[in-house]
Amino acid sequence: MKERIDAIKNAHSYLEDRESGDWPAFNCPQDKVVECLKDLKESHDFNFLADLTAIDHFEASPRFEVVYHLYSIERHEYLRIATPCRGETDPICASVVSLWPTADWHERETFDMFGIHFEGHPDLRRILMWDGYPYFPLRKEFPLAGKEVEFPSEELTEQTGTSVKPAPMMGGPFHAPQKGAMSDREPRADDESWTEVKERAVSSPDDEISVPRELKDKD
Repeated sequence: MKERIDAIKNAHSYLEDRESGDWPAFNCPQDKVVECLKDLKESHDFNFLADLTAIDHFEASPRFEVVYHLYSIERHEYLRIATPCRGETDPICASVVSLWPTADWHERETFDMFGIHFEGHPDLRRILMWDGYPYFPLRKEFPLAGKEVEFPSEELTEQTGTSVKPAPMMGGPFHAPQKGAMSDREPRADDESWTEVKERAVSSPDDEISVPRELKDKD
């Protein structure tokens, strides 16, 4: 694979190496990303778009990146490409639906969760949340438990007499371990002694200030 990666870097001098714990990864300028992905698909056998997602760097600039996970069906190899979005509050990225039709739903989900607009997408609308939902749940400022909002239907609100409630934070707050295999780094509760049924017992004011799990994991 090294020869193929060298050939890709020679063909696209603007690519920059990106830190990765598994397969090769590169940063690609936004104005080159469609051209680059097209060449990777047609000339280097990375013909399957396994996934497309985004990263919210929150206080960094550029704030949002779109990440493409490519796979070569013939060679059984992966390659990752990341590109920064234009704009901070209303990020924009070029659509790749013209290269991979399956990007249609990937881009819709990324738009739904992060609020990234994909220029050239044929039908960019929410896919998980309902039309008119006012938030983007995977942005860093969105609370883990969610926010209370009205139901999308006035009739449903009238019949139930309630609204969409935030999820109970059983055992929270939650933190992701900062070491170990990625498969073992899902967010876990700091305090697993209580649930939404069993209330948390606080014996002293110091109990309110617990050490986050990711700091414990560093010991």
